[in-house]
Amino acid sequence: MTSTDRVFVLDRSDPEGEIAKAAERNRNWGKWGEDDVRGTMNYVTDELRAAAGSLIKRGVSFSLSQSFDMDGPQKGWRRRTNPVHTMLDTGTDAVAGIQGFPHGLGGADDVVSMPLQCSTQWDGLGHIFDHGIAWNGRPADSVVTSLGDGVTGIETVANGIVGRGVLLDVGRQFGEDGELPDGFAITTEHLKSTISAQGVTAEVRRGDLVLVRTGQLSRVRREGWGEYAGGAAPGLSFTTADWLHDSEIAAVATDTWGFEVRPNEFDVAFQPLHQVAIPNIGLFLGEMWDLDELSADCATDGVFEFFLTAAPIPVTGAVGAPVNPIAVK
Repeated sequence: MTSTDRVFVLDRSDPEGEIAKAAERNRNWGKWGEDDVRGTMNYVTDELRAAAGSLIKRGVSFSLSQSFDMDGPQKGWRRRTNPVHTMLDTGTDAVAGIQGFPHGLGGADDVVSMPLQCSTQWDGLGHIFDHGIAWNGRPADSVVTSLGDGVTGIETVANGIVGRGVLLDVGRQFGEDGELPDGFAITTEHLKSTISAQGVTAEVRRGDLVLVRTGQLSRVRREGWGEYAGGAAPGLSFTTADWLHDSEIAAVATDTWGFEVRPNEFDVAFQPLHQVAIPNIGLFLGEMWDLDELSADCATDGVFEFFLTAAPIPVTGAVGAPVNPIAVK
């Protein structure tokens, strides 16, 4: 039975039970061997990357990254702050002649201090655990310590997140003026209906990098950040766990802070879909991606597939990392 056939009725009062059942149904432990560190990125083969290059027709490119600056959405939740950019050398120093370089040479230099998941980013496989167990069935304390993720650090996929991208513009399909309301749970039926409406170029295949646009980022840009970082949001329903597994996609990213619907569909739970997707499916999640310009172009030309490169900054041992994804059509 596939996710196409299943009918889900969640018991809102039993998140632990529902999470356990979804995890067991969709667990990929051992699928790529007991030593695997790449999870669903194994679906992206050299052949698929080569084929993705043929999707470039016009050469137009889109950055899918939000900015990294002090004007970002973070509010300090679990010590997540916006980037702090500090200049070490400036043109003012050069003109004042205080840099100490010979023969008129001057320059500028700078440094940024920031949490690795403060803006557009990937969640790595060491980011979330399920009852103390990390991806591929490893005890979490043997994977991530105070020294970082020594097994599935984000550097393990520094060369691999490139291939066919597909935009599922659920916000345009089901929202008002292209925007879903906060708390809107995107189900498998919403995803399938969006694919059907968008046509053949939106078909989801093994190894794809799937981008789901809700339109929330459009709204907060117009109205202010508000509770974007951690508050209510549209997002994927917990019931999409089976579709995320069965479709054999390599990764999924959204334009929201937390990827899944907030508040979630249980009485008391926190990010339950993360708990299934990352440590059990081995799926890479992207958050806070800017999909608006790409969405407008896709709606204009009716093409929802593209070449996508989205390599994370390979911070050794990091459980997540910033990224400037580039979609090329």
